[in-house]
Amino acid sequence: MTTASDTTQEEIVSAALIVIGDEILSGRTKDKNIAYIADHLARIGIRLSEVRIVPDDEDRIVAAVNALRSAYTYVFTTGGIGPTHDDITADSLAKAFAVPIDIDERAVAIMKPHYESRGLELNDARLRMARIPKGADLVNNPVSHTPGFMLENVIVMAGIPGIMQVMLDAVTPRLKKGRPMLSVTIVVERPESDVSSALRQTQESYPDVPMGSYPYVKDGRFGTQLVLRSTDEGVLADAAEALRARLHAEGLI
Repeated sequence: MTTASDTTQEEIVSAALIVIGDEILSGRTKDKNIAYIADHLARIGIRLSEVRIVPDDEDRIVAAVNALRSAYTYVFTTGGIGPTHDDITADSLAKAFAVPIDIDERAVAIMKPHYESRGLELNDARLRMARIPKGADLVNNPVSHTPGFMLENVIVMAGIPGIMQVMLDAVTPRLKKGRPMLSVTIVVERPESDVSSALRQTQESYPDVPMGSYPYVKDGRFGTQLVLRSTDEGVLADAAEALRARLHAEGLI
């Protein structure tokens, strides 16, 4: 069970993530970015509240971007900014914002020395990665030197995990941040059904502390991880102590 806020006075900085690519939906490629982004944002006080996985389809990408950018502080996208015909994220963003897109000389200035140093021509396919919607700021990419971009509150990053990660690091200083989300985990060597009553009662007493239960099996025995989260360290400690007391009273720990 979760709640929408942790304190009434806190401004919540929220985010959504759009994972773009037919290869993700087909199962051919296993996504490795969602958990990384969620963890990174939590550490800097941004709450990842929604994730959508969409195919390489312009209308679907545009619809997702326009739906989410008005609902959250930030929208992150991964995938679809490479050199091939099905890399359509940049064009889709331009359409979503109703702005033109063309080769950006700032991007060319970054990419050209990199390719020349490797003895490679900045051909049409590579220049495709320099096409940036008008009005966007570039997001640095020190790995492959092909920048992502930020258009208003939408941050467009590569799908390759190692490149996405450096882009996320590069854009982080520009982002508005909230209070980091803290968490406490209580491990109970009992099935989830045994601890549900204590968890429910504690949640009712602390409605602003999101609480979740996550069952597991180890060596053939059932157990449950109880996770409490809050941006307020004191409130979190009180809620965790109350839950431990209830579990102890019921003979569960």
